[in-house]
Amino acid sequence: MPFTPIVGTLAYLLDRSSDRVLLIRRNARADDDHLGKVNGLGGKLEADESVVGGLRRELREEAEVELTELAMRGTITWTNFGPRREQWLGFVFLVTGWTGTPPSSNPEGSLEWVARSDLLRACDPTDREATERLPMWAGDRHFLPLVFDDDPRAFHGTMPYDGDKPVSWSHERI
Repeated sequence: MPFTPIVGTLAYLLDRSSDRVLLIRRNARADDDHLGKVNGLGGKLEADESVVGGLRRELREEAEVELTELAMRGTITWTNFGPRREQWLGFVFLVTGWTGTPPSSNPEGSLEWVARSDLLRACDPTDREATERLPMWAGDRHFLPLVFDDDPRAFHGTMPYDGDKPVSWSHERI
């Protein structure tokens, strides 16, 4: 069966001077499939929009910033993802330069700066305190360390889901 995904972007803004990452805590809409979770910023591409153009638009809408420095860290396919069991192709970015100041919230939830070390601690499922403070999709724990590591190669992964739970994770770097 051909893969016909929703194409989206996911970005993590890293303030190098404070070593903090901007996350959204999805707590504003009761009908949000991501309700209660923290995540990077981004969203679905619109028709006739490039991946970077879509990322720029999403970050303007969600964080009121204009990108000046970014690197694509990887791509991920998610199948049967979430309550709607959607198929996704995501482009994952690390953003290290921007102009503007993010507000404290947007229509999807509150924006918060989190120490990168705390975010990476939350990727360890045995660290209960960190995972409770920063609840995320279980699958995010697999790829988030790759977003912030020093390997200059992009990762390309696949993560089948069964609704809310990842079934597996594999990736390669080139």
